[in-house]
Amino acid sequence: MSRKKYIVELTEEERSVLQDVVKRLQGTSQKVKRANILLKADIGGACWTDAKIAEALDCRTKTVENVRQRFVERGLEETLNGKQRDSPPTEKLLDGEQEAKIIAMRLGEAPKGYGKWTLRLLARKAVELEIVDSISYQTVRRTLKKTA
Repeated sequence: MSRKKYIVELTEEERSVLQDVVKRLQGTSQKVKRANILLKADIGGACWTDAKIAEALDCRTKTVENVRQRFVERGLEETLNGKQRDSPPTEKLLDGEQEAKIIAMRLGEAPKGYGKWTLRLLARKAVELEIVDSISYQTVRRTLKKTA
């Protein structure tokens, strides 16, 4: 058996927080599983092997190793709840005013020669009227879908 590189040593306070999470099933199933892993891996507590923890909690030993590593390197809070994003996944392409103008245009009458507004036509017209510098018809679709 190889020596553990990341050894989990919980304080009394950390142990009680984790036991509370497990007892009350607070948070996501992932959070509860991570709390269980830390409790079982605690050198001052159960001190189970990774394989035994993985078998008992129905996960891979790599998961147990990753939770140990994250706890040692980043602390209890980030291990339980995961890393928080610094920014949203993608910035919004349109602000509220631009969205309102596109929606109003869609509700109005279609240009001469057209029976109805198409997404591509709306996108071209929005650029033409300088509502936006450039826009994809898919962005127009998503904007209209939110209000449908």
